[in-house]
Amino acid sequence: MDFAKRSCTEFVGALASGDPVPGGGGASALAGALGVALGNMVASLTLGNRKYADVHTDIAALRERATRLQDELLALVQKDAEGFEPLARAYKMPRGSEAERAEKARTMEAALAEACGAPLSVMEKCREAIDLHRAFLEKGASGAVSDVGAGVLLCAAALRAASLNVFINTKSMADRARATAFDRRAEALLSGGLPAADAVYTAVLTRLERGAGNG
Repeated sequence: MDFAKRSCTEFVGALASGDPVPGGGGASALAGALGVALGNMVASLTLGNRKYADVHTDIAALRERATRLQDELLALVQKDAEGFEPLARAYKMPRGSEAERAEKARTMEAALAEACGAPLSVMEKCREAIDLHRAFLEKGASGAVSDVGAGVLLCAAALRAASLNVFINTKSMADRARATAFDRRAEALLSGGLPAADAVYTAVLTRLERGAGNG
């Protein structure tokens, strides 16, 4: 069953179980989707308010991007589970003989690289989503500013959490050049995304402290 299509109760229960999937990558993808959905809500509220008629065209375009990211992140909940399953099987492979050890090493290397795919995609989507929240902060309904802040925090948390699923896999890879390439890709997304998210969050706090009006 597609994990993204389970109820919240079922997903949390599966996450808390001893099963290898869903895990941190799937949880990160879901957190990112929730963050984007909050930004999407800001867009919907803005489009429903005539006070912001002058930015409706821009907001509609932003909502279209947010909807795409939201759907892509939800799809990555399942994709992460599917990407980890080969690795879970590889860990259980026998290694009694030299031939078995060689086969396990080969299989593990391929599975480790595959397991990096979904978390890196989650990071890329969350990085884009953080920039969307900046736009929602600038153009969206002021009464929904707290939702922009909550959304960007979820996306930043998902970005950071997904990186751990990359790093734990690259740590075990024999091909260090490939591992380094994955690590650098993840580190670049972190170095760009986290400060950007902090800036949005700080701006939200500043508006709240100044008493941003409703509407």
